[in-house]
Amino acid sequence: MSEEGGLAINRPMITLCVILAVIMQALDTTIANVALPYMQGSISASSDQINWVLTSYIVAAAVMTPPSAFLARRFGRKRVLIWAISGFVLSSVLCGIAQSIGEIVAFRLFQGVAGAALVPLAQGILLDIYNERERGSAMAMFGVSVMVGPVLGPMLGGWLTDNLSWRWVFFINLPIGLLALAGMLKYVRETPPEKQARLDWLGFGSLSVAILAFQLFLDRGEQLDWFSSGEILIEAVVAFAASYVFLVHTFTAKKPFISPLLFKDRNFSVSVVFIFTIGITYLSSLALMTPYLQKLMNYPVLTAGIVMGPRGVGTMLCMFLTGRLMGRVDTRWLLLTGLLLSALSMELMTGWTPDVSMSTIVYVGFMQGASLGFLFVPLSTMAFATLPADLRGDGTGLYNLSRNIGSSVGISICSVLLAQNIQINHADIVGYVTTFNHAFREVTVQSQLNPLTAGGRVALDALINEQASWIAYMNDFRLLMILSLAAVPLILLLRKPKAMTQAVIEID
Repeated sequence: MSEEGGLAINRPMITLCVILAVIMQALDTTIANVALPYMQGSISASSDQINWVLTSYIVAAAVMTPPSAFLARRFGRKRVLIWAISGFVLSSVLCGIAQSIGEIVAFRLFQGVAGAALVPLAQGILLDIYNERERGSAMAMFGVSVMVGPVLGPMLGGWLTDNLSWRWVFFINLPIGLLALAGMLKYVRETPPEKQARLDWLGFGSLSVAILAFQLFLDRGEQLDWFSSGEILIEAVVAFAASYVFLVHTFTAKKPFISPLLFKDRNFSVSVVFIFTIGITYLSSLALMTPYLQKLMNYPVLTAGIVMGPRGVGTMLCMFLTGRLMGRVDTRWLLLTGLLLSALSMELMTGWTPDVSMSTIVYVGFMQGASLGFLFVPLSTMAFATLPADLRGDGTGLYNLSRNIGSSVGISICSVLLAQNIQINHADIVGYVTTFNHAFREVTVQSQLNPLTAGGRVALDALINEQASWIAYMNDFRLLMILSLAAVPLILLLRKPKAMTQAVIEID
């Protein structure tokens, strides 16, 4: 037991129920990935429509993350968490029984709105109940719940889809949510609500519009041929105008939605940019791997999930390892290790060919998971090490918003580049398909891939499309590798706090 405000608190149970809530929310960022083809067939949705099952959740969570600090101040942190968990569980059940693409996207939006407060408020609780010396370990446990959820999501989603149905990727939240809710009700103490707290509607509204317009711009640009479409032009203008209003208002209003005082802390400011980059590189690669394994490697849904499982193991092990190392090793060296491991894993993935072995995919995935373990815990600890306690609520909201936006932007950009590069590569390869190409004079090739016969052209087009896809994936992995290396200079901007936390797990 420990003391908080003169009263004993049960830190192990609070930590457990907080982590359960975070795992539930984090799991849903990727658990539906492997089930998308099954959903698409079940509810008769197009490829473009079914992608909104993922992006609607991420965008809703991104929009509603920043006001979580205000809601906690206005109504009390425990009350907001209880409503968030209840809403998340209810929307999960509704997603599971949805009968159309419109219903499931609407319920996923509701799910993202409800779950947005879980991560920043949970992080705030852990920062409050653990002292400075123990926060490294607390952030390690928090980091495992935030980042292992998305990694284990495809594996769990694959098993549920294969053995039950795609609807169970949503129903699984019911037992987890009820356990977390029971723990919150019993062990978490309420914070006193501030009746005078007011929401900066202009700041919140302009930021929300900017995020939504920018996400629509990214998601629909490829379909509508970018700036040749009036809709895309409007979305780009709205995103720019709303961003401008938000920035001007933030630095001129007396009580803005996001306090500019946050950016006076250099470590926090750099960490926000850093976590944005991690959101792009890590979760984008995770989103790419699911179709890569299922469509190109022809892995069954369960096998694809299992092959991605070691990423979570690597993340978990290295998060606890870095928790132990912090206070003994300069945090910046840990961050550098994580970025280099991330870049190396991406570089190895650019060399994968159709005959890449399962063991290679597993150990590279483990390495990529390990890189996140070296990044998340040190970065989370350093971001809040020097931030004043009264700014911590706003800080956790902005920090997690940056991660969510990075994930959403990264997934959209990688998807757009993948589609474009497949078309470009297909056209380039087709240029070599001529009657003058000596390869077509071989007997075995002529019998199966003869461009002068209808059957040969069909088989040849399928083969060309497969090769174009392999090259397109390699290009995406190379881009993510470059982004990982581009983040290295950010480490030089971080200052080592006078008293970094010594991460030893000490839970009374």
